[in-house]
Amino acid sequence: MTAAAFTPEDRAAVTELLALHGHLFDDGELHRLDELFTPDVQYDVTVFGQGVLHGPAQILAAALALAERNPVGHHVTNIVVTPVTGDQVRVRSKGLGVGADGSCSSVTYEDVVVRTPGGWRIAHRTVLPRRVPLGGRAR
Repeated sequence: MTAAAFTPEDRAAVTELLALHGHLFDDGELHRLDELFTPDVQYDVTVFGQGVLHGPAQILAAALALAERNPVGHHVTNIVVTPVTGDQVRVRSKGLGVGADGSCSSVTYEDVVVRTPGGWRIAHRTVLPRRVPLGGRAR
């Protein structure tokens, strides 16, 4: 069997997958995490002191534990998709979080997204905060 080619339709589906993340979290539809993640997803939030979460159930538990501190708005932008194979891509995107108090924060998502029988899903995500300008590099 030949590997599938990565098509413009696949690129659109991957982009929509990343956008869906914000909608599901903001709407509190955490019971739908299987639409975003593979069953064995690794969600790396080590830089936030939570380590690597394994599977949607751990992501759900962490989100509920942080419920009051979670942003009211998750906005994903600047999505860059790099095909690895027809069934796997690397995606880098920016996340903006808006707090209930109007504060704003920025992260970078580094994802591995794979084609599954149910569609594209995030298999690995690393969340990196953006805290200094220019990536912390001196001018």
